[in-house]
Parts: sequence; structure tokens; C-alpha cells
Amino acid sequence: MINRIFFGGAEIECKLANVGLLILRLFAGLTMAFAHGLGKLPPSEGMVGAVAKLGFPLAGFFAWAAALGEFGGGLLIALGLLTRPGAFLMGFTMFVAAFMQHGADPFQKKELALLYLAISVMFLLVGAGKFSVDSLIKKRME
Repeated sequence: MINRIFFGGAEIECKLANVGLLILRLFAGLTMAFAHGLGKLPPSEGMVGAVAKLGFPLAGFFAWAAALGEFGGGLLIALGLLTRPGAFLMGFTMFVAAFMQHGADPFQKKELALLYLAISVMFLLVGAGKFSVDSLIKKRME
């Protein structure tokens, strides 16, 4: 059961669909990790303050969690390694960004967070596809 959660996913036989998942994983994961997450490591005082304003206790801890959710979650998705946990980390961070940090902002301000959230949900539901480390691990466990 745990292996299926961590390394499982839809059994998609279509090679082109698996190539599509690979392309989306690489692009979304690497852009999240390097364009958004890396610059937040280590979290600045401003980021810790922003997290505190959202009402999170232990703002320093949650600032680190958000930065690692973007950077680490993005890398895991790109590699297709522990894709579902990585998608959960990235998705939770994007949920907070869209609905808490940018909750009162116009749609254009939250659109990118919502797009990454949708991609995260898709990888939570579907998994990484055949061309992933998860798929290799799953085959070895069978």
C-alpha cells in the first residue's frame, strides 16, 4: 500500500502520453525548483515575516518548509522520484500562495500559483509515468 502511494500511478501504456508526462514533469519541476524555490533558500527575514503575517506559528520553520516545498518538491517531480510526495509538497505550498498570500489579489497575481497547484494535483492523481525513477523502483519491487 505505501509503495503504491509513493511509487505508483496510472498504468499508461501510450508512449506519447508518457513522453508528455516526462516533458511536463521536467519543465514544471525544474522551473519551480530553480526559478522559484532556489532563491528562497535560505528564507530571508522578509519571507519569514510574510509567513508570520499569514498566521502560521513557528514562522521560521514554515518559511523553510515553503522554500523546500518549492525547491525539493520541484526536484522530486522533475526526477520522477517520490513524485506524489513531491507534488503534495509543491501543491500545498502553491495552495497557500494562491489562497492565503495572494487571496485578496486579482486573478493575474495568483494565476501562476494556481497553475502550479493544478499541475501538482495532476501528478498526485496520475503519478510520474513510465519514464521516471518511480517507475523503475516500482518494477524492482514487483
